[in-house]
Amino acid sequence: MIQFTRPDGKTVNGYLAEPANVTNAPGVVVIQEWWGMDDQIKEVADRFAKSGYRALVPDLYRGKLALEANEAEHLMNDLDFGDAASQDIRGAVQYLKATGSAKVGVTGFCMGGALTVLTACFVPEVDATVVWYGNPPAEFVDAKNITTPMMAHWSLQDEFFSPAGVDELEKKLKAAGVHHEFHRYDAKHAFANPKSDSRGLAPLQYHHESAEMAWKRSLEFFKKHLT
Repeated sequence: MIQFTRPDGKTVNGYLAEPANVTNAPGVVVIQEWWGMDDQIKEVADRFAKSGYRALVPDLYRGKLALEANEAEHLMNDLDFGDAASQDIRGAVQYLKATGSAKVGVTGFCMGGALTVLTACFVPEVDATVVWYGNPPAEFVDAKNITTPMMAHWSLQDEFFSPAGVDELEKKLKAAGVHHEFHRYDAKHAFANPKSDSRGLAPLQYHHESAEMAWKRSLEFFKKHLT
């Protein structure tokens, strides 16, 4: 665990996973699902570190974790998304750049996916983004402010973020000339989280084939734009 400073001077805790060779290693800020900064999202950061990235997970909930969906929904609804993107996540990006990473990407899952889209709009220091099955309402996306490439992975059977909303977001990105790659998978929401099946929620389901394909595409995308 480390502590970093937001642009407004406040401090935030985060989980930092370092690669074997940190010299000139690119950075990735990893944004949690609505459950909080749990072991699973830390494992995602560890996986990035094994692939050569300095991976930082900011603790958006300030130590709080949800075990059930109603708790997660409550925590998510209490989160100021604009503040999280423009302060917590931007601070994390700035921290990685100030401590040795020349380029830094941002990736997030579910709620973190929506925050990743907002980060692309609000954080000028970010160099690339990878979104996993989560997007904010289209009216909050000012696509003309997105100047870096975006990749996104979407679930065709998603009951939380509709395919129609994804299509609307893609239309906005195309109109603004944003370089983007959208991939759609015949899977349910949270298909990349191996612990989805244990949550006991029908709309969630881990899908190994889709998860591995999306991970492979993400690493290739970040390698292209961050190294």
